[in-house]
Amino acid sequence: MDSIFARLREGDAGALEELVRQHQARALRTAYLVTGDRSLAEDVVQEAFLRVYAKADQFDVRRPFEPWFLRIVSNDALKAAAARGRMASLDETKGSMPSLAELLPDPVPGPDRQAEIKEMRASLWAAVCRLSPAQRAVIVQRYYLGLTEREAASEGGRAAGTVKHLLHRARERLRSLLGAEGIVAERAARDEEDAR
Repeated sequence: MDSIFARLREGDAGALEELVRQHQARALRTAYLVTGDRSLAEDVVQEAFLRVYAKADQFDVRRPFEPWFLRIVSNDALKAAAARGRMASLDETKGSMPSLAELLPDPVPGPDRQAEIKEMRASLWAAVCRLSPAQRAVIVQRYYLGLTEREAASEGGRAAGTVKHLLHRARERLRSLLGAEGIVAERAARDEEDAR
């Protein structure tokens, strides 16, 4: 990573291309999961890469690049979604946006299990789309980027209590949308069965 940033500091556009190749897919997924809008996600990621290029001399090469960059993307996606003032509706998830199954790689179970997983992911994605952008952002930060509540608060410039509250409300809303007896219970039963 040191050599890429050394090249960036010298204005080498090839170094930026290398960073884009290595990190674009995950950055796009992160932005898309927060915004629910493919075009907006692409804009957010493009701007984030351009900022990295412009401010390469400010990056601490002792820190890992990807977690730092994905936090920037996540925060920028939240700001962009809030600025746009919209939430993805369930109608938008049909056809125009990929399901969660298309965004995340499938394990290699049998065809029946694969169909169940695809259905479960589609239901989960539809439920996530019904969250507010702020709630989607904390879900992405916690469960996709693997940030702790404290890290999400620090990176997002929020109080830890605010992040904790948003995360609690988002999980509560997801439970409500998915149904306490529905998809969540089915998943628990299947996991228990697999453990036997």
